Amino acid sequence: MSSSSEGPLFSRSRVLIGTLLIAVVVIGLAAVIRTIGRAGEPSEVGRVNALADSNDRCVHCHRNATPGIVEQFGTSTMAASNVKCEDCHEVPQDYAGAKEHEGTWILASPTPHMCSKCHGPETDQFEHSRHGIPAFAAYAGSEGLTTDQMAQYEAIPEGQFDPHKLRNALFALEGPEITHFACASCHGVGRPNPDGSVGQCQKCHLRHEFSLEQARKPETCNACHIGPDHPQFEIYTESPHGIAYHTGGDTWHWDARPGTLTPRDFPAPTCATCHFSGFGGASTTHDAGERLTWFLAAEVSTRRPGWQDNKVRMQSVCMECHNSKFVNDFYDAADRGVEAVNARVHEADSIVQPLKDRELLSAAPFDEPIDYIYFENWHHWGRTAKFGMWMQGPDYTQWHGAYEMLKSLSELRTMTREKLEDAGGSGGREGR
Repeated sequence: MSSSSEGPLFSRSRVLIGTLLIAVVVIGLAAVIRTIGRAGEPSEVGRVNALADSNDRCVHCHRNATPGIVEQFGTSTMAASNVKCEDCHEVPQDYAGAKEHEGTWILASPTPHMCSKCHGPETDQFEHSRHGIPAFAAYAGSEGLTTDQMAQYEAIPEGQFDPHKLRNALFALEGPEITHFACASCHGVGRPNPDGSVGQCQKCHLRHEFSLEQARKPETCNACHIGPDHPQFEIYTESPHGIAYHTGGDTWHWDARPGTLTPRDFPAPTCATCHFSGFGGASTTHDAGERLTWFLAAEVSTRRPGWQDNKVRMQSVCMECHNSKFVNDFYDAADRGVEAVNARVHEADSIVQPLKDRELLSAAPFDEPIDYIYFENWHHWGRTAKFGMWMQGPDYTQWHGAYEMLKSLSELRTMTREKLEDAGGSGGREGR
């Protein structure tokens, strides 16, 4: 066969081979880019199981009874530090809440007192924070607290006033069958324990991996900080910080050593970065209120005790990425926004005041529609507007916040006028 007849076939073969080579190079380059992009991430491949050769009696038995838990703990930093199951679970027979188990006595769910043996400062910070007794009392009330626990509660900023009475009423109205799966699931983070300690560390540090990555990711906070009255996770998701996390978070250094974090590790903050992590000039803390300037969850927001110091701590985090003018301007604007929401709450009070003056509102909570409208005005929409401002979520500030407040005020005016007219009073333009 002549060379001229071989030419087209040979040319097509060269094109095909060239195309395949280019594809291989592109695929290989993409793999290299992914590898570089994930530098610093913990690798699932080759994770060392510190319990692989363990003859510990707990491990030996639970490899069959709860193999998943043994696997989780085996690859944790706790196990790598030679922490044993007994160190967290085993207690003397007379220990409050102890249960007999296989010839010894244990706490099925270790309390902060057990954690404090190694994590003393963290435990103390947590127990004296808004995640402590204030979280529990917000739904269950203070009845049943010991004298010491009551004193501890009152020493915490949130314990110095009681903005949550209506939530206590809902707890009673809904009943324990509901609240066991609802209020208690989140607010139990601050429940008192039989040994006198307060809270459940495992609400944020899920057993048994005790992963830094898990504690630092916003999805963990999403377990509780979600919904119409405290939609922080939803607000974070739509904020510039949340967008940065969702589009680039897979390259962030989630296992970086505490106290060493910089914008190179976290180019944008998560919940933990702002409220807990050592970052910039702020030290690591387990007190979620240590960097806050307002009681945003309150019906009418007031300044927190020591808010000036709190502001310095939070702004030192902000200024790792933003300049001081941006940060100060933002704070000034958000402060004005809080005052504007407070004014709307005061307006709601003035609208319903004629009903209170004439004793046209029942003393029983949530027994007529106007109670719900009034409650939601501050508890849902007012809070959401304030959280939206501070966390840079425009949709929640506006349509799930300020707009709903205006709508509620209109409904309150109508309900008040109708009640006054039904009572033979002058509805007129009361409360307008």
